[in-house]
Amino acid sequence: MPALQFCPLFSLLLLGCSSTVPVMEESSPGLSEDSGSPSSPPQGPGPPLRSKRSWVWNQFFVIEEYAGPEPVLIGRLHTDADRGEGRAKYLLTGEGAGSVFVIDDKTGNIHVTKSLDREEKEEYVLLAQAVDKLTLRPLEPPSQFIIKVQDINDNPPVFLHPPYRASVPEMSNVGTSVIQVTATDADDPTYGNSARLVYTVLEGQPYFSVDPQTGVIRTAIPNMDRETQDEFLVVIQAKDMGGHVGGLSGSTTVTVTLTDVNDNPPKFPQSLYQFTVLEDTAPGYVIGRLRAHDPDIGQNAVMSYNILDGDAGDTFSVMSDSAGQDGILRVQKPLDFESRRSFTFRVEVMNTVIDPQYIRRGPFKDVTTVRVTVGDVNESPLFSQNPYTLSVLENQPPGTLVGVVEARDPDLQSSSISYSIEPLSNPEELFIINPEDGTLRTSVFLDRENKKEHSITVTARETDSPSQVSQVGVVIQVLDINDNPPTLAEMYKPHVCDNAQAGQVIQTVRVKDADIENGVFHIQSPSSAFDGNFTLQDNKDGSASLLVKHSGFWRSQRDIFLVPIEIKDSGDPPLSSTDTLTVSLCHCETGGAVLTCHMTTGSATGLSTPALLAILACAFSLLAAKTQAISSVSV
Repeated sequence: MPALQFCPLFSLLLLGCSSTVPVMEESSPGLSEDSGSPSSPPQGPGPPLRSKRSWVWNQFFVIEEYAGPEPVLIGRLHTDADRGEGRAKYLLTGEGAGSVFVIDDKTGNIHVTKSLDREEKEEYVLLAQAVDKLTLRPLEPPSQFIIKVQDINDNPPVFLHPPYRASVPEMSNVGTSVIQVTATDADDPTYGNSARLVYTVLEGQPYFSVDPQTGVIRTAIPNMDRETQDEFLVVIQAKDMGGHVGGLSGSTTVTVTLTDVNDNPPKFPQSLYQFTVLEDTAPGYVIGRLRAHDPDIGQNAVMSYNILDGDAGDTFSVMSDSAGQDGILRVQKPLDFESRRSFTFRVEVMNTVIDPQYIRRGPFKDVTTVRVTVGDVNESPLFSQNPYTLSVLENQPPGTLVGVVEARDPDLQSSSISYSIEPLSNPEELFIINPEDGTLRTSVFLDRENKKEHSITVTARETDSPSQVSQVGVVIQVLDINDNPPTLAEMYKPHVCDNAQAGQVIQTVRVKDADIENGVFHIQSPSSAFDGNFTLQDNKDGSASLLVKHSGFWRSQRDIFLVPIEIKDSGDPPLSSTDTLTVSLCHCETGGAVLTCHMTTGSATGLSTPALLAILACAFSLLAAKTQAISSVSV
């Protein structure tokens, strides 16, 4: 059987070039093993004879990136129909024919004209044909063949997404996965080892390792401590050819950050903190800060502070700042150097978040001692009370003792005190004060009914340090004495109907007293001046009722009735007064509605009966004189 002929030298370039294989049987006019020439006549009747193809080939191979002399012979086409007579002409068409691949039409030698790149194009499909040089009649049917570009290791591995960043918790166990890095190789993975990659660690040992096949980076040592080193630069190499010598390689960097875990308890850097604060420091003032050290970060380093024990009581407080780092020490209550000069107490700090995995490293708290020294300041005088409330009876002569205000210098080196009244608080100069002993006295008569209470401001000043001044308010209450007699609460205008019945109440009167009432009032009508038409009934509640004693007032010849009322208070001594009610006689309907009265009703409050009679007599005399004058004029 015919065989494809190769140049002996080309066998070095064509790796794996196929050997001759049997051709498929198919009709081929004029070209067969037994035919003497292409023009042999058919051999008798019957179906056409099937002849074997005289030339076949399998794949040709060209090594990529070949840099030898050009053009390079890669193979030869030959047909048995070519008996060396120069009749055969070889033709080549298809991909790259005439440019990349050229054929010698006389010999059938195929050459490649330039270096090829498999990664750019890995095979070429061509069509070969042998024809009669003169007639161009095919000597062989056209046949397709492939020229494959054979791979060489000309591409290094390339990582996909460099540079890489990854993180892993500190204290992780050996073998904890950190990240996977992946490289690619453009060489042919199906041919040889050109694309078989192996990963190794160039930098980053002994802390990290890499799986040589998968590129997974893992921790290689236990107990890596973020507080010692928090970042590592790992260099990973990918090498092809299975990592053997001569392989190409590529590398990438991986920055590995150790993330924090709460593996460190807080610690006070000092066993004793000392602060000084002046005694006049106001509550809420910040004395200072306590700072414990926790090498962890974030939530793992948040700390809380509190006072454990000692003599701080509730005088001081300690609270974490907004960041949870410092303990803020504040004054909670007023301080007094003269009574307490120092305080000593213990303060505890602890993490607010504790990881049970690392509890064995605890306890996650620490204790320190705090000493606060109270500093002395020159303080203003201190009054024994603030404010003072004093009292004095009304109507007492000027110079009456009201009370005493007292202030002292709280400092160890005390100074004497002088007292004065703030002028704006005592504009009428109702009170005076002894500047040496703080004795308050009245300077005028005081009337409780005019003003029940007075407020003044007393100033105390250190004689040795006049700038040290304090003031206090003094409230002086004016106490009542029984100096006002009781009277009727208003001017009453009672009337009695001419058809009034015995026992009927015609008026209820009430009593008032400018003094503070110390009991009930006694209300009565003097028997010597009492009108026999009425009865006065004391209700024992500061009021009295005027009752009709008998009926038949329609027969009365009088228009008014005078009823005296005597009122006595329960003071010590008791005071009394007498008022007179003027009762008018009125004509009324059966139901009590007034129709007419003979005289306007009223009361002569505060007038005695004789005085009222004198006023009435005077009025009658004036009326008579006026009538006589009018009569004289008329005559």
